[in-house]
Amino acid sequence: MGWYYLIAWAALLAQLLVVYFAVRNYRYVLAKSRRDKPAIYRPRTTLIIPCKGFDPHFDSNIRSFLEQDYDNYRLFFVVESESDPAFPELRTLKDKLAPGSRAGDIQIFVAGPSQSCGQKIHNLLYALGRMPEDTEVLAFADSDACVHRDWLSRLVRPLRRPVFGVTTGYRWFVPTQNNLASLVLSALNAAVAQLLGNSILNHAWGGSMAIRVEDFRRLHVAQIWSNGVSDDLPLSRTVKRAGMRIAFVPECLVASFASTTWPQLAEFARRQFLITRVYTPRAWWLGLLFSLGSVAGLWGGAAAALYAAAIHAEHTLLYAAVPILFFASHLLRAVLRQLVAARVLKEYLPQLSRAAVADVLGCWLWSPLLLALILSSAFGRTIRWRGIRYKLLGPSKMVVLDTATKV
Repeated sequence: MGWYYLIAWAALLAQLLVVYFAVRNYRYVLAKSRRDKPAIYRPRTTLIIPCKGFDPHFDSNIRSFLEQDYDNYRLFFVVESESDPAFPELRTLKDKLAPGSRAGDIQIFVAGPSQSCGQKIHNLLYALGRMPEDTEVLAFADSDACVHRDWLSRLVRPLRRPVFGVTTGYRWFVPTQNNLASLVLSALNAAVAQLLGNSILNHAWGGSMAIRVEDFRRLHVAQIWSNGVSDDLPLSRTVKRAGMRIAFVPECLVASFASTTWPQLAEFARRQFLITRVYTPRAWWLGLLFSLGSVAGLWGGAAAALYAAAIHAEHTLLYAAVPILFFASHLLRAVLRQLVAARVLKEYLPQLSRAAVADVLGCWLWSPLLLALILSSAFGRTIRWRGIRYKLLGPSKMVVLDTATKV
């Protein structure tokens, strides 16, 4: 079985490379989070937040954006219509909190329904058309994120260096219920967050990202967005093609409160992976190959080791070493990413404790589930997002199939 040894060694080397990047990203997070430098770079910034319906902890999330420790920023909220439940709540929060906010201008815009692009993109473009001319930096966030008071200052700080085209944080799901589906959602999302660091694999996440206005215009991002449903993936691709880097800011990991069921988890994951397949197919294939190798190494290696032991094959210990090393890799990476959450999101540790246990103890179980979720996105082009169904015909072409009122 010489072929098995060749495959096993190749898989082990690939897994060691994955561990190396996980450790390097962990050290990057530690180094960045130890710094407590004053944010001396505070350009005039416009922060745009599209809203649709109520997210868990909606009031706390919106309050966190109004209470930023940042001078010289404008805050734009955008909804589709005044009938959206978020609209009156935003007005109430604005009236209540605006007097104590350091935001120089707070606006709530009604963008109307979209037929040519995703509703989120339509909302963003509507707000961009009303951006003040003296804006130097554009920042974007999602209404399901709860941020620290220094989130905006830390997010824009790396943009003082021209080499960075976009800065980004990422979400970390904080379960509001401790059912298994919600815990697994947090664990799977954490595995994706772990890919970010000092890495060429960095990609922007639309719920926490910023870009200089001059780069936004020079790269024609608004035109690129105008016929799509994704904001962050096209932006990431455009910035990288322009020869600039994406800076991951660990302190801008944001809490996103969520509870889910297994069908909702499957729908969410398929949507995320399908959008990735359409907009960045190389990243999708890389994720598929990585997930397939991980499952084959752990579960296939375990099956091969049991078979070798059953037939009393030579070098049985070598067969057993493969799944053991893969398991150790899974375990180490799970521990590292949960240590990151404990450091950056320490105020949410009580809510995250069970999700951390589910990730560390169940990491060997979630790899086949992740593979199944990626494979589910290999077929079809239709997604449902915030109650609206879209058909993705390509990176710059889509069709709105219906506009259900569900939010």
